[in-house]
Formats: sequence, C-alpha cells, structure tokens
Amino acid sequence: MAGINKVILVGNLGKDPELRTLESGRKVANFSLATTETYKDKNGERVDQTEWHNIVFWGPIADVIEKYLKKGSQVYIEGKIRTRSYDDKEGNKKYITEILGDKMTMLGGAPKGGDSSASNGKSTQPVGQTFAAASDDDDLPF
Repeated sequence: MAGINKVILVGNLGKDPELRTLESGRKVANFSLATTETYKDKNGERVDQTEWHNIVFWGPIADVIEKYLKKGSQVYIEGKIRTRSYDDKEGNKKYITEILGDKMTMLGGAPKGGDSSASNGKSTQPVGQTFAAASDDDDLPF
C-alpha cells in the first residue's frame, strides 16, 4: 500500500510572498504561514502556541499569490510535506521542511492592518475562491 502525504493548514502569512521566475520561465512563490493553537495550561491560563510553516507554490498560481496575498492574509492550504537539503556558504549541510502547496483558498477579508489594496498596490482578495497548482505529473517521464 502506498503512503499518504497530505497537509491541511489554515493560517496567516507572516510576510509578503516572494515570487521568482526561473530561467525555464517557471514561477515559484514562497511565504511563511503561521498557525496558532490555543489551550489552557495547568493554571487555567490561556496559551497561544504558534507554528511557522514554509510554503512553496509552483506554476501559474504564483501569479495569483503575488497579486492577492500579503503579510497577514488568511489562507487555507492543501499540500504535502517535503524535506530537502542544501549546503550553506561554509559547506555545512542544512535541511529545510516545506509545504509544497497543491490548493489554496483565500479566507476572510483584508489582511490585518487594513485594506489589501493599500500602499502595495495589491487588489482585494477574491475571498473563498480556490486555486490549484499546476500538476507536475506532465513533467514525469512515465
């Protein structure tokens, strides 16, 4: 039986997305997403525990992310966990765990801090609309 690698997150962007276009013309969007769980400790005090996730979306959905999302935007994301390694400037091997996004739905209204069409020129979010990443299956040789 094959394994299942499925992640569902609802959270807020911790910073504006970064968009890059590779030499091949393929686009990639990266951003951090905060998810917060609230619980009461043994003294009955409310505790917020925030987890930060590195999110990556490939293909045309990167344009949607660049246009509509900014720091504070609330999104629902489906994807899978991927861990990769790289060598830093000193030659040390580093590991990073990312969520490779498959689907994204914009939630809520304007991001915290006001209207999303403010000074950065980004348009109001199409709330509730779901966007899917392009399938990498077309690139597979089998």
